Formats: sequence, C-alpha cells, structure tokens
Amino acid sequence: MVKNIVFDMGRVLVEYDPMRVCDVFIEKEEDKIKVIDALFHSPEWIEMDRGSLSEEDAMVIVKERLPEQYLKDAAQKCMDHWDKYNMSPKAGMREVVERMKQKGYGIYLLSNASLRLRSYQQMIPGIELFDGMIVSAEELCIKPEARIYQILFDRYQLNPEECFFIDDIQENIDGAKACGMEGYCFADGDVERLSTALEQLK
Repeated sequence: MVKNIVFDMGRVLVEYDPMRVCDVFIEKEEDKIKVIDALFHSPEWIEMDRGSLSEEDAMVIVKERLPEQYLKDAAQKCMDHWDKYNMSPKAGMREVVERMKQKGYGIYLLSNASLRLRSYQQMIPGIELFDGMIVSAEELCIKPEARIYQILFDRYQLNPEECFFIDDIQENIDGAKACGMEGYCFADGDVERLSTALEQLK
C-alpha cells in the first residue's frame, strides 16, 4: 500500500526554462543558446546540484568556455538571477499536493538542486504541507544514484514499497525502482493525467 508521495521539483512542482532568464539579459537568439549550453547544460551545473562545486567556482569555468566578454557578463547575470526568471509554480500542482495531503499521504520532496534552493523554496506549491525535503547538494549525491534515495528512506523512516515517486526524468524513476520505490514519469507535464494516476494508487 502506498502511504507516501515523493515529488521532484523542477518541471514537476515548478516550471523550469533557462530561456526565460536569457530572454531578459541577452538579445540575440544565437547568444542565448551559447549561454544555455555553457551554463545550464554544463557539467558544472550538475556538480552544483551534487554540492561539489560552488556557484563562484562554476562561473570561472563557464566563463572560460565563452569567448566574448559580453557573453561572459551575460552568463554571470543569468547565474545571478536564474531562480527569479527560470522558475514559476506549475499550474495545478498545489491542488495535487493538497489533495494527496488531505487523503492522508505523507508528502516529500526529492530534488536535484543546488544549495540555492533554500532561498527560493517558498515558491514550491504546497511547500508548507511537506513532511520532509531531500536536496541533492546538501547530501553530496544526486539522482539516480542509489544513495540519495536511501537517505530519503532512512531520514524519514520510510518503507520504499510504501512510497510513490514523481519525476520528469525516466532515469530517475528507474533509479527509484531499483531501490524499491515505484514511480511515475511526468515528462509530458500533464497534470490531469498525473492526477488520474494518483487516484488509482493502492
């Protein structure tokens, strides 16, 4: 029997699109792509989520990847403000969280995110209803590594077989299943379809 719902954050509870912040600080489309590739799609972004690299050290490497000074400056502005512009609460997800809480489920967050998450966590729909949060950078490991799922189970005394995980990346769902937690890939972002799946949980 499922007793706990575990949510990912980005592209599940909140919308996430790096183009939004690039639209604010960069004019040319080709330059936006360069900054997105150099920063948001970089190995350094993953290491910030892992907690093994600071934003400051990451930007040193990112700027070396960009040839022109104006692109380096733009990348810095995007880094400084990405959480303000990239993200917004996903429509309908507060209602999903509230409904699951009202039904008596434990509600948890398991997110690959940098240490900055704590500065914007109030944006997460229904955050006040969550029973616990695991942030990858604070644990020095990331999904789909088995260790981060085990941290969730151990910290909150959860039985994996009683948990149901929602993530937008199939690889992370597969990692959860390997640890005994079933899940749902929310790649299509269809809240109504997700709601139907949750209503069918047993």
